[in-house]
Amino acid sequence: MKEAKEGGMKEAKDSWTDVIYNRRSGEFLGRTSSSWGLILLFYLVFYGVLAGMFSLTIWVLLQTLDENVPRHQDRIANPGLVIHPHTSEIIFNRSNAADYSQYTQQLHNLLQWYNDSVQGSNDLCLVGEYTEQEHTAIKKVCQFKRSILQQCSGLGDSSFGYADGKPCVLIKMNRVVGLKPQGDPYIHCTAKSDAQLRIQYFPEEARLDKMFFPYYGKKAHPNYVQPMVAVKLLFSKQDYDAELRVECKLEGTNLRNNDERDKFMGRVSFQVKVSE
Repeated sequence: MKEAKEGGMKEAKDSWTDVIYNRRSGEFLGRTSSSWGLILLFYLVFYGVLAGMFSLTIWVLLQTLDENVPRHQDRIANPGLVIHPHTSEIIFNRSNAADYSQYTQQLHNLLQWYNDSVQGSNDLCLVGEYTEQEHTAIKKVCQFKRSILQQCSGLGDSSFGYADGKPCVLIKMNRVVGLKPQGDPYIHCTAKSDAQLRIQYFPEEARLDKMFFPYYGKKAHPNYVQPMVAVKLLFSKQDYDAELRVECKLEGTNLRNNDERDKFMGRVSFQVKVSE
């Protein structure tokens, strides 16, 4: 009886181990080595074909794309405006340099690419004319020297007017590949206040000259610098401690600036508060 019991346990153990590896038939998990080899070969070929088809479709797609011009840019045909310092609120005490240093440092960092020594190597382009360069691989860059910004260049006054309570704000138009604005685009700003806030522009005509257009993309136009307009807000003592809202718009062109669904299309607004 004891021997029969031990024999039954041995058979059960053998049958369990045979499920994993059968020493008599040489099967592993119910398949012979040749069967496993055929399965592995099938999946290797199957996934290899899938990978090849995927690579082929990606390659075909890439042949239809221009590396310099986005294929679909209908939603950004009308660019927005951006201000520097890059903030929607400029609040500072003009008597405390630490209060406005974050703003002036942003301006210095931006304008280092516009230094006259850097821009001197760029081309002098025809004012009022598009700089079209369809047949050159690497496009030339038109000069925009920071000295053009005069009182807002940071050269004569490193505080950009913040120490005097007359802060400068730089305004640029977003880049859009191939854009050629019609007319004579310029920046115009208004302030919502009881007293009329005086505003000074640099360059004086506040123009974004056509010679900086079109832009050909990051790869074809690697050293391109956007034109900008400096806006100097001439606060008086009556304007101190009051939060003023300033709105700047792109005018004189076919580009839109009044779409209520997009508050940044062709315009930008920000708040300024100066205290003594």
